[in-house]
Amino acid sequence: QVQLVDTGGGLVQAGGSLRLSCAASGRTIRDYAMGWFRQAPGKEREFVAAIARSGANTDYADSVKGRFTISRDSAKNTVYLQMNSLKPEDTAVYYCAARNVGYYVVPRGGFDYWGQGTQVTVSS
Repeated sequence: QVQLVDTGGGLVQAGGSLRLSCAASGRTIRDYAMGWFRQAPGKEREFVAAIARSGANTDYADSVKGRFTISRDSAKNTVYLQMNSLKPEDTAVYYCAARNVGYYVVPRGGFDYWGQGTQVTVSS
């Protein structure tokens, strides 16, 4: 079983950047596709981005495509979400997640393990 800890959130002005980190322990992230989700107040949790175990395949929600980049560093057992050109509507709690699937699969759901979340607030 893998444990995930999300860090890197904060307060940033619109147009700014943040990098979120998800540090894994207990198991290597090589065994998991990794994803990022977010939940804004009063809204359901939504998919943001995911990366396959291979690291070669990624998927993004349309709302963040071209602005966010997901990456993984197996040596550090950590997954990142680089967020650029942030908008107020990106304000949410961001969660990383892990799912044990095929090597090239990039899932949008069915994740089994979750971080505790990190708050991102974008001011206008």
